[in-house]
Amino acid sequence: MESRRWHIIAGFSILFITYAVVLLNIQVFSTNYKTRAEANIVERVVEYPLRGMIYDRNGKLLASNAAVFDVMIVPKYFKIEEEDSVVLAGMLDYTMEELRYNIKKSKYYSWYKPSVLKKQLTETEYAKIQDKIIRFKGLSIQARTIRSYPHQSLANALGYVKEVSKAFLDRDTAGYYQSGDLIGKSGVEKFYEEELRGQRGVSYIMKNVKGVTKGSFEDGKFDTIPRVGATLTSSIDLDLQKYGEDLMVNKKGAVVALDPNTGEILAMISAPSYDPNQLTGEGKRVSKNYGGLSRDKNKPLFNRAMQSRYPPGSTFKTVMALIGLQKGAIDTLTTYFSCNKRLVGCHDHKTPLNVAGSIINSCNPWYYQEIRRLLDDEGKRYETSDVLRQTLDTWREEVKGYGLGVKLGVDMPYEKGGLVPSSNLYDRIYKGGGWKISTIHSISIGQGEVLAMPIQLANLGAIIANRGHYYTPHIIKDIGGEGPLQQYKVKHQVDVKPEYVDHIARAMSEVPRIGTARRAFSNDLVICGKTGTAQNPHGEDHSIFMGFAPLDKPQIAIAVYVENAGFGGTWAAPIASLMMEKYVNGEVKRPYLEKYVYNGDLIAKEEARKEKERLLKERREKQKARMKELQAKRAQQAAQQDSIRVTTSTDE
Repeated sequence: MESRRWHIIAGFSILFITYAVVLLNIQVFSTNYKTRAEANIVERVVEYPLRGMIYDRNGKLLASNAAVFDVMIVPKYFKIEEEDSVVLAGMLDYTMEELRYNIKKSKYYSWYKPSVLKKQLTETEYAKIQDKIIRFKGLSIQARTIRSYPHQSLANALGYVKEVSKAFLDRDTAGYYQSGDLIGKSGVEKFYEEELRGQRGVSYIMKNVKGVTKGSFEDGKFDTIPRVGATLTSSIDLDLQKYGEDLMVNKKGAVVALDPNTGEILAMISAPSYDPNQLTGEGKRVSKNYGGLSRDKNKPLFNRAMQSRYPPGSTFKTVMALIGLQKGAIDTLTTYFSCNKRLVGCHDHKTPLNVAGSIINSCNPWYYQEIRRLLDDEGKRYETSDVLRQTLDTWREEVKGYGLGVKLGVDMPYEKGGLVPSSNLYDRIYKGGGWKISTIHSISIGQGEVLAMPIQLANLGAIIANRGHYYTPHIIKDIGGEGPLQQYKVKHQVDVKPEYVDHIARAMSEVPRIGTARRAFSNDLVICGKTGTAQNPHGEDHSIFMGFAPLDKPQIAIAVYVENAGFGGTWAAPIASLMMEKYVNGEVKRPYLEKYVYNGDLIAKEEARKEKERLLKERREKQKARMKELQAKRAQQAAQQDSIRVTTSTDE
């Protein structure tokens, strides 16, 4: 018994000493439990960084930040009487139902973590309530910023930002974003999201039971400082951008202008466009604006410059000529083809023509005959052969070398790659065979299955301007003082001799002077270009121009598409020439041409044409209905007469 007594005493002694050590550690030595104990009066405040600014090439601000204020709620500490609920709802411009719904939503999110009760009050709205909001326990104000665009330009290229959705947060494996964060949804804002967003900071502040701030927790030991997003300098010339947008008013289409020496995008216009400030912030106003823009039949949210796949039309003849010269199928001195309109339609011009003449006069039969030389299977023009399949696929790879049929790698999302047909495509279309040169010859003049984006044609202009090389087009030339991304510094060489490209370039310089783009001619600048007219089964043809200026030491390459506008020399060429003159010379000395372009309301013209077609169709349907009604009436009368004859015959 004596031994057992000492064992019990020793056991209790050890247990007492263990508890004493643990309690001493908790109350004296360890701050961890102290921190947890004080958590009820420590508020975690997220400090959102300023999103990076975006400037044009001349230092003009394109995208900045505007201050807004979120009303935050922590449900655990939020208690309110019914009469105060009415006051709070009025302060936040909520109905009672909306207030109850948002409080319930915050409780569902977390009882202990702050969430947004009212989003993005403006400075004026915040000033009206800042002295009143502190009386409500569990509520606080969190300052943040939203995007602001000083100019109503470049909407499609800049893009917009939007609050992250729950679906996105569920997919965010990196775990960076939180509810309420903003993220780039399109354009530059999306492509350079990681550079622009910066890094959030967090601060911990102590409050008493009345919600009054007492200072930093642990002297800011656990605080982190927010890091501002990188400043981006774009290659856009804002003056040229605005000028091009003015020229494209009341027109549908796209304009892309590049600096051929660097691949920098000087202007990117998608028309019609919209004011980028319509999609800044959150709330009913933005939702309404987005809904209206997305339903607009003219598709202002659609970036035609990078996403619309158009037939390149006769601008593609420059590629055909260069491939033919490089492969030796044609030459600059002795190759002449006649304008044989029995092969394919063409306009009137002198004939026969050499390579330069085919560019200047845009001769369709010339390229019908050239593609026979390039792809013909030993003269067997009326059957599909393995040699024809092989030569077509070889030709396709050569065309892709000019940046067509592939994605260029522009620093914006949603770029499309165009289309250059292969033998496999034609085998699928014609179910294993049955196609031949006479079937596919339209690809030689940029029709048929050949499709390209305006930015690809602008890049083609840069290739010819550079006599055979290009840099990938890009819209950001500097990221935080470090220059552009590395891939935009790489020079891409096309497989073609510079002398062949120079020959085509000099032929293009004659197009505005004596060729198909006389409206683009300027006494003050040597403009080189090629017109195109793309067939459109849904209305008037599309007007196209691709070119550069000046002929020697080019400074700008450009492509213009104007939908439903007819010949390339009618609308696209004048717009392109005005923009080139504006950029190179700094001013335009052809006010008569500006007036002509400004006064062109092609959207209204196209709508009038469609309305006329609709009325005509309606009239025809009514005529058909009347004819059917008349025929039915005549058939009924004939039947009645037959019945009378039968009755009379029976009576007799």
